[in-house]
Amino acid sequence: MKTLLILAACLAFVACERECGPLERVKVKSEWTRVYGLASKERVAFGRDLWDYVLEKEPKIKDILSRVRADNMYSSDFSAHIVRVFGGLDICISLLQDEETLNSQLSHLHDQHNERGIPHEYFDIILDGLVHAIPKHSEHFDQDAWAACYKVIRNGITKGLTE
Repeated sequence: MKTLLILAACLAFVACERECGPLERVKVKSEWTRVYGLASKERVAFGRDLWDYVLEKEPKIKDILSRVRADNMYSSDFSAHIVRVFGGLDICISLLQDEETLNSQLSHLHDQHNERGIPHEYFDIILDGLVHAIPKHSEHFDQDAWAACYKVIRNGITKGLTE
């Protein structure tokens, strides 16, 4: 009986840790399509919500982004940065169901972020920003699916980055 209780507890724990499985990948892709939108103004507005949260939570990120004018989120340089970041994220989300190509893309992004000295913990703050901003721009948001699938993207980019 004791063994069955331990087994049940282990199974419950494993069930709580969501995976980025096929259903989660479809949900994330669908929700991303809604918030990413078709118009650049929608993308930039969503991006400003995300980056406003991120920069407030970790002001040191502004130093890393000084080249793109993080001091002024309404500058054309920062708006272009928003579009570039979302372009990279869009590619990764689009590739969630093609792991081989996704891994190649994540390796490329890893190299870019490694060259710029981006600490790996900043990627967790980006997830917090997504969790903050997506519900403002979409009626549907599965936070567990996003956490699980973003973890796949984050881990692929941050593997070996500085702490």
